[in-house]
This record gives sequence, structure tokens and C-alpha cells, in this order.
Amino acid sequence: MKLWSICGLTEAKERGVVKDQLEALILQMYKNGITYSEGVCEFKKRFILTVLQECKGNQCKAARQLGMHRNTLSRAIAELKLDAKGLRHGTRRPPRSAHAVAVDRKVAR
Repeated sequence: MKLWSICGLTEAKERGVVKDQLEALILQMYKNGITYSEGVCEFKKRFILTVLQECKGNQCKAARQLGMHRNTLSRAIAELKLDAKGLRHGTRRPPRSAHAVAVDRKVAR
């Protein structure tokens, strides 16, 4: 058996386990009276927050990982009232004024 097919089998098994866990969770939610809309809303929140955390709050990277456009992700964050700014961990790009300025000016003759 080739290595790529072994890896494919492992990934397929892992996906199967995750799907089984999801089915058990859905059954548990149903039995506890959680409505469809509540379940979908909570799933979206958790899924988006998890991916945003993995991408350190970078919405462009998170949107790519989620398979959606950045604007769609921004809209979903607003609709779900998520705090995406808190996920950035202070990793803002410094303003241009803070960059070291190396200017080589040639003297005009």
C-alpha cells in the first residue's frame, strides 16, 4: 500500500470519527430541547471563532480557511455579534510613522 493511500485512509477514519461525534452531539441537543436555529447559530459562532483563533484574528486568512469571501466573514461576525478584535493578541501592524525611515537623498547639482 502506498503512503498517500494510507494517509487518505487515516484522514477518512478521522473524519468518520468526527461525524460520529457530531451525530451524538446533535442527538443530545435535540433531546435537551435546543431548537434548530439555536443549534445552527451556536455552531456558526464556535466554528468561526475557532478558525479565527487559529488564524490569530486575521480575517483574510480565516475566510480562506472557511472557504468564504472576507466580506462574507465580516458580515457573519457582525450578525453573530462576535468580538473578533479580541483574538488578535496585539498583533497589529505598526503605523508607518513608527517604521525606521532610511532615506538616501541625492544632492541635486
